[in-house]
Amino acid sequence: MILIFLGPPGSGKGTQAKLLAEKLKIPHISLGDILREEVKKGTEIGLQAGKIINAGHLVPDEMTIELTRKRIKEADCRAGFIIDGFPRSAGQAKGLEQILAENNLEIDRVYYFRITEEEAVKRLLLRGRHDDDESIIRERFEVYEKQTRPLIDHYIKLGKLVEVDAARQIDQVFKQLL
Repeated sequence: MILIFLGPPGSGKGTQAKLLAEKLKIPHISLGDILREEVKKGTEIGLQAGKIINAGHLVPDEMTIELTRKRIKEADCRAGFIIDGFPRSAGQAKGLEQILAENNLEIDRVYYFRITEEEAVKRLLLRGRHDDDESIIRERFEVYEKQTRPLIDHYIKLGKLVEVDAARQIDQVFKQLL
């Protein structure tokens, strides 16, 4: 089972991905976590990505596609996985589709976590990560709207999209996913 979780920053997709991955006993692949780990390790890709992330911009497609390709090839992904935070652009969606095709895999479902900008800002400010400054949050939301929102229509056309009301409580959202 291959599931994609899309939604703006603060929509709760990471929390829900962790919960569902645990329930289904499949890996949760968070590109944000992978990138933060690369930054922490001080790798070449991490240093490049860190500057971009701290400015509130999206990491280039080539980086995210390569990191995703590498992760999907790991043994624990054979039974399926949940990806959150990827794809975030048309280029990344094409890259993901290519990676899946190379491995004879197909997306089963794409969950879109719908939330307002104000609710997302409120949640992210409470989270308190260093990259959760209000101006950066709003910039990330704006970038999301421009670059990721068009993917919603793409996945609707493919008959894969399920919309989730992400403004509800964690347990209510999880029940909807189940």
